[in-house]
Amino acid sequence: MGPLIQDEKRPNLRALYCVPLLEKIRTWKVKALLPLVFCGGRAARFISTFNTNKTSLSENKSIFNEWLVGFTDGDGSFSVIFQNNKWSLVFKLSQSTYNLRVLHFIKTQLGVGRVTIDKGEQMASFVIRDLNTINSVIIPIFDTFPLLTSKYFKFLIFKKAAIILSNKNLSKVEKDKLIWELKSTFLPLNYVSPAWSVVNNLVFNHEMADKVMTKAWLVGFTEAEGSFYLVKKESNRLVHGFEITKKLDEIVLISIKYLLHITTNVQHKKAGYYSISTTNSRAIENIISYYKNTMKGMKSVEYRIWSRSYAKFKGNYIALDKIRTNIRIMRKQYQTFNTE
Repeated sequence: MGPLIQDEKRPNLRALYCVPLLEKIRTWKVKALLPLVFCGGRAARFISTFNTNKTSLSENKSIFNEWLVGFTDGDGSFSVIFQNNKWSLVFKLSQSTYNLRVLHFIKTQLGVGRVTIDKGEQMASFVIRDLNTINSVIIPIFDTFPLLTSKYFKFLIFKKAAIILSNKNLSKVEKDKLIWELKSTFLPLNYVSPAWSVVNNLVFNHEMADKVMTKAWLVGFTEAEGSFYLVKKESNRLVHGFEITKKLDEIVLISIKYLLHITTNVQHKKAGYYSISTTNSRAIENIISYYKNTMKGMKSVEYRIWSRSYAKFKGNYIALDKIRTNIRIMRKQYQTFNTE
């Protein structure tokens, strides 16, 4: 089979043809031509920048799939499990029961899988275990729209395990040996998803970030990892804030910084976590504009309350404090309701 964890050596068609073409298309005014664009494995990537909204997430398969990849980069997992002398593959997306509706949205869009609730921990998951479904539905999505975080490495192990398990010419002993070899591989230090090779794994500005990270991906990632909040700056002053935190993958947060026009730098926290956050008014206004009418889960509800309170109550401590309290109550009530 060759090296177990290694991408096939092939020309970077996106770097050779797609990026230059997209740069030209940016100057075109005839948007009707955009659906004709196909660049390597990134079909509809450029279109998603313009058309990512609640409607397109439900109606446009490519935009939904790239949103799903972003969501998975945030809160998804690819597991290869050995239990009762058998191998199984599990694709899982986990959320608090507070955000149960986003998992049902994903299930409806994919038409496969199931949603489970762990009442003890107030957590819910969307799960796919069937090997045929993984081969026919899940793997093609992540082959077409690559993960941007180090989860790409886990996906590669997951995909190769699926190939091994699907190979009828291999005995159980041979399958066990090959999959245990896969399981013995570890994430390399400072690993970066191959998706970033188009910018040589470095991002210095908005243009470079935009070559890799699409709006559909970022909306999905934000639904999983983003936070729209109100924070106390002084005893009688609340301000609007936005934050995304991620373990590893500093390049991802650097790109988000540029795409959202956040002036503060990415912060390195403990245990390999990185964070990008802002309370700057101009950045908050950019963020409000960027995410308007885009999200599907409870993050959408929080965003609407947060953005409207900025427009209507900015600087009004009493009103903002009441809104912050009501959001906390809403979260608690939804968690209780969804686990009963």
